[in-house]
Amino acid sequence: MEISLLEKEAVENLLPQKFPFVMVDKMYSFTKNTLVSGLKIQNDNIFFDNDIFLEAGLIEHMAQSVALHTGYEFFLRNEKAPTGYIGSIKEIEIKKLPKINDTIQSTVTIIQEFAGITLVDIVTTLNNEEIANGQMKTVIAK
Repeated sequence: MEISLLEKEAVENLLPQKFPFVMVDKMYSFTKNTLVSGLKIQNDNIFFDNDIFLEAGLIEHMAQSVALHTGYEFFLRNEKAPTGYIGSIKEIEIKKLPKINDTIQSTVTIIQEFAGITLVDIVTTLNNEEIANGQMKTVIAK
């Protein structure tokens, strides 16, 4: 079991989303170019249906993992985290959907960052098995 760098309350303070729309509850690691986040799927999750965490929730978890990277960078500089948006989603592949009480992890790797636009690769795993991957561009609101 990995030790969390940040737990649910601290993570939520770094994200613009608020309950019930928060899809990240742990940060396991952070570097300038990477982040590993986690989410335990609870039955009060708005993307939970019939014991399954839906595709939209998985994609939102991936996007919020990117937002957490940005939010933590701003936190380290003692600045307020900006609001961001998904600019584009490219080549998302969902191989398997998690179930209630599963804990997923996403690894975000920054490919390029320029003028508030960030291009990332994201891989999401469940019990060390890749269940989703893709690329996203996020944009910081001006």
